[in-house]
Amino acid sequence: QVQLVESGGGLVSAGGSLRLSCAGSGRSFSSYSMGWFRQAPGKEREFVAAMDENGAKISYEDSVKGRFTISRDNAKNTVYLQMNSLKPEDTAVYYCNADARFRGGSSYWGQGTQVTVSS
Repeated sequence: QVQLVESGGGLVSAGGSLRLSCAGSGRSFSSYSMGWFRQAPGKEREFVAAMDENGAKISYEDSVKGRFTISRDNAKNTVYLQMNSLKPEDTAVYYCNADARFRGGSSYWGQGTQVTVSS
């Protein structure tokens, strides 16, 4: 089982940057595909970015391409989301996800961290 704790959210002006971190517990962190999702008020949770367990396959939602960067440090059991050129429409609660369903395992979620971008 993996427990995930996000941090790094906050209030930032449009055009600013934030770096989210997601610290995972458990011995098998490096074997999980890691992702970031977000949920704005009144909207469904949506995919933002993901990285496979090896860090070789990375994908982004179209609206964040070129602005957000996902990375991971398996030695620290941590995945990051660097967010630059933030826009008001990026305002949401951001969730970290650890996914092992591709190998018959489970999917885990953190509690979320609030990101608010003011115009």
